[in-house]
Amino acid sequence: MLKIYLAGPDVFRPDAFEQGERLKALCAEFGLLGLYPLDHSVPEGIDRPREQALWIYQANLALIAEADALVANLNPFRGAEPDSGTAFELGYAAALGKPLYGYIDAGGSCTERLPREWQGDEPGRDRDGNQVEAFDLPLNLMLGVPAQIAVGGLREALELLKAELFPEE
Repeated sequence: MLKIYLAGPDVFRPDAFEQGERLKALCAEFGLLGLYPLDHSVPEGIDRPREQALWIYQANLALIAEADALVANLNPFRGAEPDSGTAFELGYAAALGKPLYGYIDAGGSCTERLPREWQGDEPGRDRDGNQVEAFDLPLNLMLGVPAQIAVGGLREALELLKAELFPEE
């Protein structure tokens, strides 16, 4: 059974554990085994925040290494861009040669997806005058090039994954 690492800021939701179970159940519908970052808890005795962070970091890297592919929630989180931890996980999985998939709620290019409050007065610039990428990708090219990105949710990303990895089915 193909193992899928489920990256994204879902781990910060108030219902993070329940959300993980929902995501893994959807993977199972596709005949896939979902690996969720909260599948393992920090062991008792690791009490210092930095030690906990190190343990979580290492556990997540191990899950990514175990996975056959990564699917990421790339919706904006705490700003206009995807979660930074999720972006790191995608980069790590890319370095390991894993197939990368993601999903976003709405389509369009970076410019079209930029929230109104972040848009600048000059075309192609954000409110701080910084250039907005114009490659007709929905996210920064470092995510938009290596990852296949579906519009919708996890279901749409899994459909894309199955179609690309198992075209005969």
